Amino acid sequence: MIQGYLLDTNIFEYWLNPSRKEHTAVLSHRNKLHPDSPLRTSVIVLGEVSYGHQVAPTQYQAYTKQVLDFIKNEFPIPLLIQPSTAQVYGMLRAALFEKYAPKKKLDGLRPEQLIDPVTSKSLGIQENDLWISAQALEHNLVLVTNDWMKHLRSVATDLKVENWALS
Repeated sequence: MIQGYLLDTNIFEYWLNPSRKEHTAVLSHRNKLHPDSPLRTSVIVLGEVSYGHQVAPTQYQAYTKQVLDFIKNEFPIPLLIQPSTAQVYGMLRAALFEKYAPKKKLDGLRPEQLIDPVTSKSLGIQENDLWISAQALEHNLVLVTNDWMKHLRSVATDLKVENWALS
C-alpha cells in the first residue's frame, strides 16, 4: 500500500524558496517518493498561507501569492475539517491537557472555563498544528512538517511524522 502524506505550511515555504537551506532536502524527499504517493494538504494550511499573504510586507506579496497559487493549483482539494476531525482533535487536545496543563487552580472550573487558561504554550503545540495533526491521524497520513511537536508526539503515538527539511 502506498503511503500518503499531509504537507504542513513550512514544507511549502521550503519547497518553493530555493534560497532556503531546507529547499534541497524537501525536493530530495519529494523526488524519492513513489510517483503515485498521495500528497495532500489541509484547508488550514491554505488559511495560514492566505493569512501570511494578507499581512506580508509589500516586497513579499508576489512571493506569498506564488506560494498560495502553487498550493491551490497543485493541491486543489485540501482536506476539510469534518465532524470526525473534531473527534480526533478533541481526543488529542484532551490527552495533551491531561499530561501538560497546569495542575493548580483548575479544580472546580467548568469545561468552558478551561479553554482560555490553557494556552498553546502550556500544551506545546499551536492550535492549527493540532488540527492538522488530527487530520493526519483521521486520514492515516504521514504528517510532513518541520515542527517538532514533542508534546503531541508523546501522547499521539499513532501519529506518523516526517521532517523533509532535514537531509
